[in-house]
Amino acid sequence: MSDKVPRIREHMEIVGSDGQHVGTVDKVEGDRIKLTRNDDPDHSGLHHHYLPVSSVDSVHIDQVRLNMPAERARSLATMTGGSQPAKGMGGASGS
Repeated sequence: MSDKVPRIREHMEIVGSDGQHVGTVDKVEGDRIKLTRNDDPDHSGLHHHYLPVSSVDSVHIDQVRLNMPAERARSLATMTGGSQPAKGMGGASGS
């Protein structure tokens, strides 16, 4: 697992490689970053979405920067009920 993961904290902003906002960290669950419901990519606020930690390029004081543009990250962020990883998550495993 990446040495960057321990530095990812709740409420950090997640931005794409283009600097555009993707979401907000709720917490890290295994090899996935759980986004807050209030800031999910589908804008419904009804469920959590996840990004693989393998998409993290760097972690700064209050920001997680991804290795892909925000639009691509939002399209890859997958909704799940918590038991099954959704398509596009690479090697992510369910919890």
